[in-house]
Amino acid sequence: MLDAAEELFAGGGYDATPTARIAELAGVPKGLVFHYFPRKIDVLISLVDERTVVTDDEVEAVPGDPAGTLSRLARRLPLRASPAMRRILFREADTHRSVRERLGGLNAEIIRRARFALELALPGSRGDAARLEAAAATFAAVLLYQESLCLLTGHHIDPDAVAELIAHALG
Repeated sequence: MLDAAEELFAGGGYDATPTARIAELAGVPKGLVFHYFPRKIDVLISLVDERTVVTDDEVEAVPGDPAGTLSRLARRLPLRASPAMRRILFREADTHRSVRERLGGLNAEIIRRARFALELALPGSRGDAARLEAAAATFAAVLLYQESLCLLTGHHIDPDAVAELIAHALG
């Protein structure tokens, strides 16, 4: 059911998707959808909660190699959001508080991990917290927003190239 909801919400949006269409695409009776999800919003909340999980993997930081550290973080970051799910997040964040909160939480967690990775990769830079925070926020923005940018512009942003750019800017 959640696979069907993801496909439909990504394609036409939450508001334009009737629950009957989710049931039809999932191949289940409409009543079964309501058995598991009493309200349509519960489908959206469950979908977002399940498909945007960030697990607690350790950061592989190499002192003196901030670019490599950020690149490894980007590859290992267990952000389980498909391009379709990312479209849903950004489309529905404007109108659904739970989605907006989840997106904000994901952004904060990625910033926290990137900042921590940079602190480990750049020993002695802890006194420059504002620069590390800006670098971490920039990296998080690329990781979260790249799918949306690609949809709008057709341009894919390479996280490894952004890692190199950030590392160069940090010196």
